[in-house]
Amino acid sequence: MDFELTDEQKMLKDTAADFAKNEFEPVAKELDREEKYPMEIWKKASELGLIGAWIPEEYGGSGVGFFGNALITEEFSRVDLGISLIVAASFGCEAIYWGGTEEQKKKYLPMVAQGQAISAGAFTEPDAGTDVAGARTRAVKDGNDYILNGSKMFITNGDVCKFMITLCITNPESEKRYNKHSLLIVDSALPGVTITKIVGKMGIRASDTSEISFEDVRVPQEMLVGEKEGRGFYQAMQFFDTTRIMVSAQGVGLAQGALDKSVQYVKERKAFGVPIGSFQISQQKLAEMAIRIEATRNMVYKSAWLLDKGDVDPILNSITKYYSGETAVFCANYAVELHGGYGYIDEYDVQRYYRDAKILQLYEGTKEAEVLTIARRLLA
Repeated sequence: MDFELTDEQKMLKDTAADFAKNEFEPVAKELDREEKYPMEIWKKASELGLIGAWIPEEYGGSGVGFFGNALITEEFSRVDLGISLIVAASFGCEAIYWGGTEEQKKKYLPMVAQGQAISAGAFTEPDAGTDVAGARTRAVKDGNDYILNGSKMFITNGDVCKFMITLCITNPESEKRYNKHSLLIVDSALPGVTITKIVGKMGIRASDTSEISFEDVRVPQEMLVGEKEGRGFYQAMQFFDTTRIMVSAQGVGLAQGALDKSVQYVKERKAFGVPIGSFQISQQKLAEMAIRIEATRNMVYKSAWLLDKGDVDPILNSITKYYSGETAVFCANYAVELHGGYGYIDEYDVQRYYRDAKILQLYEGTKEAEVLTIARRLLA
């Protein structure tokens, strides 16, 4: 094992850190308050090859792998989680990469990597979140098309995407619950697609989240991801095994950002004539934050490293996702406490970190779902 980053990885990490500091930091408060999607930042990131950076060079990406993408995501999330989600998330492309045809990979992956399109993954439904196989959106064959009907909820990039990877039932007659679904690539501009932006979120307010409905949407059958129906559930699971690593990297970045802000504050803020960082209770909080961050970072790096090797470990991914969310919430909470009353107002970034952190225990698999996954695999 070698825990030292390569020169290329160090450069990538520095590039992402500089980009976040220069582009995210000046506008983070404004975007959070206004729930505004910063398309101009997305365009700049595309020009630097930071969008879908994991996508191999043969498909138009930077080819830094999932480990490199985790490094980028960590540095972005260190400054602002909402904007990080905009720039680092290439949702849906992972499913095309793992399960799509060669023609689909060559068409859609370069579009995202080169800043020509934004993608989305339309999996969650109003009554089917953690229970992926419970999705009821249905696609029925009609001539050379599928007729798609149903709805999706909490879809990242829904209102800004050009296409979305959609989980739907294509084989309702299958006796096996996990063989009923398929994935379709759906153009967001097709007649019958209605997208409604969700506002009033507690956190990640710069990131777009939407509800999507499909009403008799005609989708060409060649938009089936892969060449065989009934593989959608398994493709979705492989998709989540990939994206959970990216989300876990978000947790490390947010926690590190909360620690950075806290260290700076306790060295400057004085009480009883001395910096509050000189008090043992403050030092204990900082130390506990650092301990959890170090442990989580090692989990994230190992998970991403294994994925790049083609040796995916679903238990480790679930452990990492669970602990990353816990670490982010823990560190954001301590950061607010160390800032005292100032941590409760939006003049200080830690209140935004606090609001953003909670989503890391919810999306891409709730912490309860991760616990079930870990336990079931241990008992299998």
